[in-house]
Amino acid sequence: MGDGYKQIKIGMAPTRRSIFSAPDAIKYANLTRAKLDELGVNYVDITDINEEGLLYDDEDRKKIAAKFKAEKIDGLFLPHGNFGTEYECARLAKELDVPVLLWGPRDEAPLENGIRLRDTQCGLFATGKVLRRFDVPFTYMTNCRLDDPEFKRGLFDFLAVCNVVKKFRNMRILQIGPRPFDFWSTMCNEGELLEKFNIQLAPIPLPELTDAMKAAEKNEPDVVDSVVAYCHENMTCDISEELLRNVASLKVAMRNLATKYGASAIVIQCWNALQGQIGIMPCAANALLNEEGLPVVCETDVHGAISQVLAEAATLGDTRAMFADWTVRHPTNDNGELLQHCGPWPISVAREKPTICVPVAFDHNGAVSAEAKPGKLTIMRVDGDHGEYSMLLGHAKGCDGPFTKGTYLWIEVNNLKRLEAKVVEGPYIHHCVAIHADIVPILYEACKYIGIKPDLYDPIEDKVKAYLHGEDVTFDEV
Repeated sequence: MGDGYKQIKIGMAPTRRSIFSAPDAIKYANLTRAKLDELGVNYVDITDINEEGLLYDDEDRKKIAAKFKAEKIDGLFLPHGNFGTEYECARLAKELDVPVLLWGPRDEAPLENGIRLRDTQCGLFATGKVLRRFDVPFTYMTNCRLDDPEFKRGLFDFLAVCNVVKKFRNMRILQIGPRPFDFWSTMCNEGELLEKFNIQLAPIPLPELTDAMKAAEKNEPDVVDSVVAYCHENMTCDISEELLRNVASLKVAMRNLATKYGASAIVIQCWNALQGQIGIMPCAANALLNEEGLPVVCETDVHGAISQVLAEAATLGDTRAMFADWTVRHPTNDNGELLQHCGPWPISVAREKPTICVPVAFDHNGAVSAEAKPGKLTIMRVDGDHGEYSMLLGHAKGCDGPFTKGTYLWIEVNNLKRLEAKVVEGPYIHHCVAIHADIVPILYEACKYIGIKPDLYDPIEDKVKAYLHGEDVTFDEV
């Protein structure tokens, strides 16, 4: 695991109820703090709000809310030191409007005189009901001990969910050019994305891109030089030096434009007007930016960019994703499929040294060819029509298959006929995102916070829920 989880800040508001042991609630709140410190979790505490450092009083709840808002927390953690004050938890969660993690430490046996000190599990049942009454979505981590493996797994999964929600709610996409005329499938509803999800587009015409390329060559020649050198070191450059420099200038220009417009992803009209302006395919430049963690997707596919941002966010930024076409069925494997595109995949996913070259369907240079590494994958896509949005989601694995051009990977799924029907019947299209990580449970859980319906292409919903609730689950191998 990388350090991406440290960028997520959660508010910790341990709670108690007066009729149960306050000292034990304080004890377990402090033990939980110590565990978060041990795990390196970035959290905002409430020990300055009252001497107990607990949530149980309405006036203190107002102070906690103000502090958490000022700290701009990404998620709310509600450890129940004993039964807890369920309505204060719900009031706080409702006001903050961030993902909520509900958990309490497992209760001890009653004392010899029969007294129970905490009744934590009972309080969790109560708080869950009241959160529902307040219409607050929440994530439940099973009632377990701090040293149980379920605690660490559930906590870090929650941090990943928070990252997905954070990226989704703060997304601005740089749109370079309109969609290609022939790609009616990639049209999107810009106003609806803003109204429903606060996803903003920053559209610019192609001449603004070419002007930015000229400015990069004029004002930042050393930066362009470094990109050229990087390409020679990490790729086989079957391209003239003049065109390779165009690739480098395009990469620098797109990065600068994304910074100018505050964009967290880019979509580009990659053919064919662009080739008349700059003489290259943009795929290699896209791949370089994708490697740096700035998603760039082809054919002005806004929903594809949203998908790639969320997929990488679910890994806390530790893993790069591949924007791909569902292309053709495997020639001999009935559950096999070719994922392929002209070359935008990040270099780190390749099992071989990538080559900058001419793509399969176009005449201009600047594409990339490389087979991706095999392994287990998550495949996903966010899409919508008629005002309803959903997330296609499931597992796959790399498999052997014949050579083809572009960045590609043959994959195998459990039931391709079922998946194919999902894509054709929609609201999805021939584009998807693949990533070498199992993020299905993370994205499934994040959907409850972002207003998108999860749509699993295999019948594994019960297993996904069981995993999220702390059970040891093995998903069916494809």
